[in-house]
Amino acid sequence: MSSVREVNPTVRRIRAPTSLQSLAARITEEIKQGGQKPFRQVIDVSSGDPHRAGMAPISFARQVLAVCFYPELLKDERFPLDVKQRAQQLLGVCRGGSVGSYSLTSCGIPYVLKSVAEFITGRDGGVRSHPEDIIISNGSQKSLKMILHLMASGEGKTQTGVLTPMPCPHTLPALLDDNGLTLVPYQLMEDRGWAVDLDELHRALKNARELCEPRAIYISNPGNPTGHVQDRKTIEEVIRFAATESLVLLADEVYQDSVYGLEKEFNSYKRVLFDMGKEYSETVELISFHSLSNALMGECGLRGGYQEVINMDPAVKTHLKDMQAPSSPAVIQQLALEVMVNAPAPGDPSYETYSQEILHSQRTLSQNAQRACEFLNDLPGMNCQPAMGGIFLYPCLNLPPKVLNEAKMLGVEPDVLYCQRLLEEEGVCLGAGCENGQEDPNYHIRLCVLAPPATLEEILARLSSFQLRLLDTFP
Repeated sequence: MSSVREVNPTVRRIRAPTSLQSLAARITEEIKQGGQKPFRQVIDVSSGDPHRAGMAPISFARQVLAVCFYPELLKDERFPLDVKQRAQQLLGVCRGGSVGSYSLTSCGIPYVLKSVAEFITGRDGGVRSHPEDIIISNGSQKSLKMILHLMASGEGKTQTGVLTPMPCPHTLPALLDDNGLTLVPYQLMEDRGWAVDLDELHRALKNARELCEPRAIYISNPGNPTGHVQDRKTIEEVIRFAATESLVLLADEVYQDSVYGLEKEFNSYKRVLFDMGKEYSETVELISFHSLSNALMGECGLRGGYQEVINMDPAVKTHLKDMQAPSSPAVIQQLALEVMVNAPAPGDPSYETYSQEILHSQRTLSQNAQRACEFLNDLPGMNCQPAMGGIFLYPCLNLPPKVLNEAKMLGVEPDVLYCQRLLEEEGVCLGAGCENGQEDPNYHIRLCVLAPPATLEEILARLSSFQLRLLDTFP
């Protein structure tokens, strides 16, 4: 192609990410090459990648995968018996007994699909999950992309619209652009801890119907990046709203294992849906997503996830599965998913170590979230709603007018400029709120708090130094 005009128009419309990740990589390389900086390393907590931040992986998962990759380790006495047994079991359901073979089906290995269904059934208090309703893919983003691609149709006022929370996961706007769908924003209520508001949903839907054809509503619970955990009443309201307005419910529940707010608990949309009776459980179309990138496993780089589809028309479900067929999900991700949903049980040799590691991650996340929130609320020019779940904090910035004017002169968003300067001066990479779809005057930053406590303290110290210096320079 000799000109950008020859590029697919849909691709040209995709929202470009900020340059923060590239800047972080460049600074890291400069340090490696001997460049002098006021810090020794860049700390990147802009994304939900706990291993990058320094959290250790779960031993049982890594041991099982290691043996699956290299079965000679079955002879190694250092591995617990249940690790070897699980690896043998998983290798037995792979073609040729090897992780290097193609997946048995395009939707996933039947044994893994069964394990996922059993996990969901147990999680939801006995509400049955069926393997045929589950599709495994290379990450929850790939699962969501398949659904969005399936729903995309029309142009202009007939183009498919998706009600999308503001703020939303930072990868979602580009996914909608990529698949030719209209983002229909609905504002989460920051002053109520980023709660979903039913009146706001009706307002957003009414306005959207003049611009596009809304066909779905996207929900993130626990919230990404807000940390809000929806209560049962809210979930019921959203389900009734979706039913009345004939909207498909897209439920991102990736952080379901990380709820730590006082008297808060995770309620899956599926369980609440089925508790509401047949009027809803047999009619509302629900698609829920889960992933290896969740807080406690944190295996973001393996790119494994699944979707469960409820009340989807069988013919449509067939088309969805056909979309997956050309490239079946990678086998090793599927085996990792099986380990995630089928953890060691009491009495198993690995149970005690596994339980201690999970508890350590849970405590670290809970304590870090509280510590960081209190710290940020004590910083001048910053305030933060407490998180109840998930792995992010999403504090609000009260930027001086001179910073806003400088950003306007440079042609960048003020929160991006803030993050760029923080990265250059203190070596901390945070996410800019505009990546999460924030377009209002309240600027925000995104901070992953699932990191070793010492790392978090270093981040907070550098952030405080930068913030106070900024306010002193631009009063």
